[in-house]
Amino acid sequence: MKSFSILGDGPRPCRHPNPQAASRVGAHALTRRQVLAAGAGIAAASWMPNAFAQAEPIRLGQSIALSGPLSELGIALHQGAQACFASVNARGGINGRPIELVALDDGYEVKRAVENFKTLFADPSLFGLFGCFGTPIIEALLPLIRGTDTPSFSAYTGALAARPGDMRNVFNVRASYPEEAQRLVQHLSTIGLKRVAVAHQNNAFGREVNQAAEAAMRRYGISSVAVATIDNDGSGADAAAEQIDAARPDAVLLGLAGKPTVMFVKAIRARQRGLPLYAPSVLGSAATLKAMGDDAHGIAVSQVVPMPTLAAVPVVREFQTAWRAIGSSIEPSHLTLEGYINARVMVEALKRAGSPLKRSSFIDAAWGLRRLDLGGFEVGFDKPGGNASHFVELTLVNRGGKFIR
Repeated sequence: MKSFSILGDGPRPCRHPNPQAASRVGAHALTRRQVLAAGAGIAAASWMPNAFAQAEPIRLGQSIALSGPLSELGIALHQGAQACFASVNARGGINGRPIELVALDDGYEVKRAVENFKTLFADPSLFGLFGCFGTPIIEALLPLIRGTDTPSFSAYTGALAARPGDMRNVFNVRASYPEEAQRLVQHLSTIGLKRVAVAHQNNAFGREVNQAAEAAMRRYGISSVAVATIDNDGSGADAAAEQIDAARPDAVLLGLAGKPTVMFVKAIRARQRGLPLYAPSVLGSAATLKAMGDDAHGIAVSQVVPMPTLAAVPVVREFQTAWRAIGSSIEPSHLTLEGYINARVMVEALKRAGSPLKRSSFIDAAWGLRRLDLGGFEVGFDKPGGNASHFVELTLVNRGGKFIR
């Protein structure tokens, strides 16, 4: 089957390396402006040219979970970014060049993601990577672009492993997991909860959250009374709940996403209904909250962007306008707003890179972004190893499964 890459007013056919994936994405009602396309073949990233013909689109590659257990997160982030890019393209693009986001589905599987990267790197017109998804995926990506000028911008991970201090071509926007964990643990300390357990996923993401939580607990004098792991498919959730229940903690910090979250929360609620639960932002997809039902009520979740309904914040108001324009069928969320904000930062760096657009000038322009106010949301790159935003606020899940401040 064919998929379409939408540029300007009309579609042009393009080959999709995974027709089944393209079909699955279509089932999630991606909008007409969204792009799921790729070239073919395999080549090293370092072979790509540094300058690009200005009449051509600026092509950005993305390996992201558009199917599988975390697909709702991936689709929301992708559509949020596309809302921004569609708005920019409608105003003439970047120096007359439209932005084209080439998204390949990896299902949150490292092997598939690596193949996606090889496919993307084989395309000589690809400018760089944008919005790739997940800690293990980024850990697999970094060796592929080390020593090259291929930019990787605004990956969806807060892991320190995704923030190498010696790679000037890697740009992270969202606050890190240690920053989220510190905010959560700081709150626990403030309200006097001193015995905390951690339930985390048995992967790179979960281990990173656990390490960050342990460090924050040491800083605030909080005891870690139990640590339990849960596999990506949710197996081990009952055993983890039993282990944590036996430790009688004051609260539990969750380093979980998707199905493992649902299974553990239901298991621990069955044992201790009122046990306080705290989680970083990755917990907060609508599907996860819906699957937890009443068990989600009262979970405290840190967020790395403002409330997507808070129109008093200018960047949120602009997001809402762009979101309505693409006519998406999914509800706006923290995830869609995060995708939009990431794209806004990317657009600003592309604008400042000048014409003709080169990777070297883009990298210099991005590192030159300091104290940039997007409209009530400030970002600024300092040096490799960090992130442009340090925004973290706490929200609570209400009885309707919605976030409140």
